[in-house]
Amino acid sequence: MPSSRRHLPPTYCGFWESLFCRRQSFSDCDSQATAAELTMQKPVDKKPGVHTYMAQWPIYSLGWSVRRDKKSRLAVGSFLEDYSNKVEVVQFNQETLDFSADSRLVFDHPYAPTKLMFFPSEGSMNPDIIATSGDYLRLWEIHDDRIELKALLNGNKSVFNSAITSFDWTEWDARRIATCSVDTTCTIWDVEREVVDTQLVAHDKEVYDISWGGIGIFASVSGDGSARIFDLRNKERSTIIYENPIPDSPLLRLEWNKGDPKLIATVGMDSNKVVILDIRFPTTPILELKKHKTSVNAVSWAPGGGHHLCSVGDDSRALIWDVASHAFRLDATVEVDPIMWYASTAEINQTRWSPVDLDWIAIAFSSTLQLLKV
Repeated sequence: MPSSRRHLPPTYCGFWESLFCRRQSFSDCDSQATAAELTMQKPVDKKPGVHTYMAQWPIYSLGWSVRRDKKSRLAVGSFLEDYSNKVEVVQFNQETLDFSADSRLVFDHPYAPTKLMFFPSEGSMNPDIIATSGDYLRLWEIHDDRIELKALLNGNKSVFNSAITSFDWTEWDARRIATCSVDTTCTIWDVEREVVDTQLVAHDKEVYDISWGGIGIFASVSGDGSARIFDLRNKERSTIIYENPIPDSPLLRLEWNKGDPKLIATVGMDSNKVVILDIRFPTTPILELKKHKTSVNAVSWAPGGGHHLCSVGDDSRALIWDVASHAFRLDATVEVDPIMWYASTAEINQTRWSPVDLDWIAIAFSSTLQLLKV
């Protein structure tokens, strides 16, 4: 990844440094691992279970479409050190197992998008919109032959711009998008009216990730090392459900299990562990998934009521875990092995489980998008 930060605005530096500037050497997979390995796909080879799309630039962000008439459509965002970055929409055909791309469905994006999400509904009558975060929250409308900017949403109360590090958008309240920022705030947007619904100071330091857990309820993690739950019915209070035991160490990633809302996964900076929390037992992890050799970069829950989780990291591995078989022991010291793993050729930056198809997981590394059939 780029080592220079000279093209990034000051508000970006700490966030991207947290994500990318602590690369460690590649660690070979443990020869004693008991998990099943997916078949590796070479650039010129097609092998069962792994399907590859090569972008023209390094990929960081990615997202799945959930529309029933656009099944297996994805968006990928670049990570370039220049001001001008790219977002591309690609289509995967599950029958032919090929990708198709249209140069008209590529658009410029100011700075690297920190997250991408399509409109979170399967209905084909809903607007075909993709949201992106970066210096601002933006909504883009997708047409057959072009993608146009629909709205630029600026929640800053001063002339200084604070980078949006992440956001979440869910089907049960598609009118609202929750964003988080390096200025310590979380903002709830009414995207129909294109106005701020609620903005609150959520943490003592930068907020790095956010995830809805129910209508009016969300969680966030921060540079202050805490994971907190907020209920919009009582905006003056929050509940700390976990604090990083390593002093002065941020939590970078968080995802609420939409299929089982008592479970939350979170990841700390420079940590090889995925911490599983049960909100019924705050402050104490029920599981710690510790089989990555180096830092974990992203996690994604399986859709529906599934209790499977995918994690990816700097060790170039994607690990798939069955949390259900261990999640009720209330003993984080239990050694848990992944049920499946996949080795890529470079550090994996991102993963997203298809929200509508349990069989497909997307990962991104270097300039490569790969879909794994699991």
